[in-house]
Amino acid sequence: MSGIRNLPIGIQTFEKIILDKAVYVDKTQYIEKLLELKCPYFLSRPRRFGKSLFISTLRSYFEGRKDLFEGLAISKTESEWKHYPVFYFDFNVGDFSTEENFKKSLDKKLSTYEEIFGFNGAQTFADRFSDLLKAAHEQTGLRTVILVDEYDKPLLNAIDNEDLVETFLKILKSFYGVIKGEDAHIQFTFITGVTRFDKVSIFSDLNNLNDISLSENFSGICGITQKELEENFVQEINSMAQKNDMSQSDVLAELKKNYDGYHFSQDIQTEVYNPFSLLNAFYNNSFGSYWFSTGTPTFLTVMMRRTNFDYTVLENNIEVSLRSLENYRLSSTEPVPMLYQTGYLTIKEYDKEYRSFTLGLPNDEVRYGLYENLVPLYAGYEEKTSNIEVLNFAKELRAGKVNDFMERINNIFDAAPKKSNQRKYELDCQAFVWLIFKLMGEFVLCEVQNGKGRSDAVVWEKNVVYIFEFKIDGSAEDALKQINSKEYPIAYRTEQLNGRKIVKIGVNYSSSAEKLTNWVIEEE
Repeated sequence: MSGIRNLPIGIQTFEKIILDKAVYVDKTQYIEKLLELKCPYFLSRPRRFGKSLFISTLRSYFEGRKDLFEGLAISKTESEWKHYPVFYFDFNVGDFSTEENFKKSLDKKLSTYEEIFGFNGAQTFADRFSDLLKAAHEQTGLRTVILVDEYDKPLLNAIDNEDLVETFLKILKSFYGVIKGEDAHIQFTFITGVTRFDKVSIFSDLNNLNDISLSENFSGICGITQKELEENFVQEINSMAQKNDMSQSDVLAELKKNYDGYHFSQDIQTEVYNPFSLLNAFYNNSFGSYWFSTGTPTFLTVMMRRTNFDYTVLENNIEVSLRSLENYRLSSTEPVPMLYQTGYLTIKEYDKEYRSFTLGLPNDEVRYGLYENLVPLYAGYEEKTSNIEVLNFAKELRAGKVNDFMERINNIFDAAPKKSNQRKYELDCQAFVWLIFKLMGEFVLCEVQNGKGRSDAVVWEKNVVYIFEFKIDGSAEDALKQINSKEYPIAYRTEQLNGRKIVKIGVNYSSSAEKLTNWVIEEE
């Protein structure tokens, strides 16, 4: 492990990164841009994209820690270095499982500052916050700085409890309303979160809030751009190339395929890498799935299944209006805006005439991670289970064990809880099979078709092309007959010249038995 630089994996404190001489990608040029306007800012970015680190950087700046910024972009400006009174509220920390615990957490955050500036006896959170801002201004002679990290964490934690969400919303709306009411005592405000839902409702009293989430000027404020990657991580790129017996250009291509592809503005020229995954890939010298290993929000995948979300559109891109992204409500059952805000979809194109975005999956890490989390839900389980190993499906087809492949699908169906809604289970079966084939694409060349006149799935292996056709409440023989009558193999017979044989598989699923009842195999 010698020679590895200090990579700030999981470190969200600017001061610690600088003092420990860890690798830091300079984002301080954005501070100067933010100071140009005297208004509160709001920034939405997915989890683990560097929001907390940027908030920490702002904190050090407004505390006047000029020593920490030596050699960085902001140090080359005519910036003032004053020690402002900073109110930093980190909602990453706290127990938000109940109303009582939420109130205790907020009380603790305010009490910390009341020990410094004094407590005037106010009862509500909003009044206490208001008194603190006035007191800090009067005692220091400087207006205050307000930094809020992950404002929506309590709401996301309670998303399945409507009453609790309404309680949190009411408290937070009153709390954040203080920011406008006490504007005379405030120098700067910056609020971050994963989601932009209920932005209008929560911050309705803060109507001068400047939302920079889709601003071209700030599209690279979090994450790592291509230029930043190639300028700051030469050593790590060379190390990955040596470790994996690859060229530097191949390493860059693999990094881009797995971790790049995020766009956070109408200008899709600025692509951003997931910084958490990138740093972990460098540390491990391996192209793993790191973002998903930290946990995919269960509420998100459950929402997709419960709303009969058309999972196939994830591969074809989705068009949404600007309004639907900006005014998304927490109570909505439409998963697409939530998929975007949480980082599972990203902007692919922007249509100026219709003010609409085309959204799509950003990279392979997200694609395979999301599908892997959906598979158990569509198999009939309520949450992720370790019983479904897609790698085993790919291995069996590689070995030509078609019967074992089909039996593995059936075993999963048999083990899952039975459904009372038969039609719904048929749709789950279709989704499950689709997801299995898409996930197999990580290991084998796999094409899933859904249009008329085309087979349900085609899998290329070294010596075989498998053509699958599925029927529901029909017969495997009819499925095979469709493959032959519609001449699906024609498109793949040139593969026979390359030494591949064609294997056709007709399959039937019984909705009453809730499993595959039979399949027939024919080889050309």
